[in-house]
Amino acid sequence: MEATLRMGGLIAETEEGPALVGSRCGTCGVVTFPTQGSCPRCTSHDVVEEPLPRRGTLWTWTVQCFPPKEPYRGGEQFEPFGVGYVELAGALRVEARLTESDPEKLAIGMEMELVTIPVPGRENDGAETFAFRPVAT
Repeated sequence: MEATLRMGGLIAETEEGPALVGSRCGTCGVVTFPTQGSCPRCTSHDVVEEPLPRRGTLWTWTVQCFPPKEPYRGGEQFEPFGVGYVELAGALRVEARLTESDPEKLAIGMEMELVTIPVPGRENDGAETFAFRPVAT
């Protein structure tokens, strides 16, 4: 898969859209995110970078209703946001921000897809981070 790395190597821009970049151990098959130079399970250095699946299943979630501490606050205006674990089939679970924060619109087991969003509080400088959004049905 042809990919261009972004965000310090965390994201690859693929033909299908953004994909997280992880590493897979050639010895035992464990997948990590972000990439690592050696396997945390068997300590092998036989690891290769690979784009992770762009879609997954919401494993669990919550809504953060208090502002993070500095320097992660994201400006003066705080709005609650969703945070969850998304299970990427055949790979691992990733903790990430969710684009949805309405509890009525989130459910364990729903399909999610990776997107990029502006870093809160830095919307004007082009800084981005990754998040997962519910797949439209």
